[in-house]
Amino acid sequence: MATRRERARLGNAALYVLLAALLVVVLLPFVWMLSSSLKNNVNVLTVPVQWIPHDWKWTNYRDIWTQIPMAGYLANSALLAVVISFLQVLTGSFAAYGFSKVRFPGRDALFIAYLATIAVPWQAYMIPQYIMMQRAHLTNTFWSLILLQAFGAFGVFLMRQYYLTIPDELTEAARIDGLTDYGIWARIILPLSKPALASLALLTFVNTWNDYMGPFIYLSSNNLWTVQLGLRQFIGQYSADYAMIMTGSVISIVPVLVIFLLGQRYFIAGIATSGLKG
Repeated sequence: MATRRERARLGNAALYVLLAALLVVVLLPFVWMLSSSLKNNVNVLTVPVQWIPHDWKWTNYRDIWTQIPMAGYLANSALLAVVISFLQVLTGSFAAYGFSKVRFPGRDALFIAYLATIAVPWQAYMIPQYIMMQRAHLTNTFWSLILLQAFGAFGVFLMRQYYLTIPDELTEAARIDGLTDYGIWARIILPLSKPALASLALLTFVNTWNDYMGPFIYLSSNNLWTVQLGLRQFIGQYSADYAMIMTGSVISIVPVLVIFLLGQRYFIAGIATSGLKG
């Protein structure tokens, strides 16, 4: 009869096997993408799949920079991702402070109403938004995307959940010492919220970097395209250069991967702590 320690070891071993299997399933598309980026175009969609290319095409990573203005597309994506992430962190953290630490009539009802906007699909108000931007003469500019994405209910929710873990006695003591709400937010709350701020910044950066529909709708000039739009140049009417699409896709995920690796400690801490109190 197995002891409790032996059963615990068997349970841990089964859990590790399950996690390893899930990891393989998650990584499989990325492995295929990386492998396809090093093939000739005709070998990308072969059946069965060639996981290891027979003819390594390292030149794909050189040729893509001359076939399309890849550097410009990456710069546009980076500009939008950085600016929108900064604005969402700024507006989300400030609004969350009001919803969590400032008492005013109807605060909770207003927060629930604002949070309910997450349930409204973007397609429901996509056309009114476009008409607004068009009448403001902001289409085919970065301003249309920046203004529309500078605020987000999810960011407010995430930051509010984290702020609720900060004792109210701390902010009350600061008020007694003469600090205004602006001072409390800037000098006390923000320094204590680095994990949540990093989580929100990372999530917003990844979402903006990978956004296709927003730039597709509002940006028509080639010199304003993001990397997600730029890669569609490899898709023709009757054929597509899948090898180059995979090459561009690999290049496009490198900045996201680097940022995640640099901020994963804060990201994990922020997500974990934000769910402690609701």
